[in-house]
Amino acid sequence: MPTHKSAEKKVRQIAVRTERNRSHMSRMRTFVKRVEIAIKGGQKAEAEAAFKEAESVIAKTAQKGVIPARRAARKTARLSAAIQKLA
Repeated sequence: MPTHKSAEKKVRQIAVRTERNRSHMSRMRTFVKRVEIAIKGGQKAEAEAAFKEAESVIAKTAQKGVIPARRAARKTARLSAAIQKLA
């Protein structure tokens, strides 16, 4: 356990940030999963609609610094490519 006042504050800050980051990651994963389920089901229209929402959530997650920008771009590109493969 921390003994200095500043260390105690840092522990509190880390706890708050961790909880916030977990929330953002969970939200992002949920939206990505919706797209993936639509892709597996072969429903292109549903996948495109879900992708539109997921793309925004992924970008916001990266903008807040929860995930790196490159990872967000890669995830978005791969989902988009998977949707384009559907006929």
